[in-house]
Amino acid sequence: MKNRLKVLRAEHNLTQDELGKMLGVSRQAVNALETEKHSPSLDLAYRISTVFKQPVEQIFQNPHTGEGEG
Repeated sequence: MKNRLKVLRAEHNLTQDELGKMLGVSRQAVNALETEKHSPSLDLAYRISTVFKQPVEQIFQNPHTGEGEG
């Protein structure tokens, strides 16, 4: 699933490991999300939106329309 996770993480000066700890997942899981090898669960998507204080729609592209909402 296309996303802005890597950009947001860099803007907040977080490593993959730091973000993973904040989200309760491994560094490898963060990497898999950033490289679009894995799509987040709904729960994880909401945790990510809470960390970055942005709606889910502004972080992740809607896979059914092919377009981002934000």
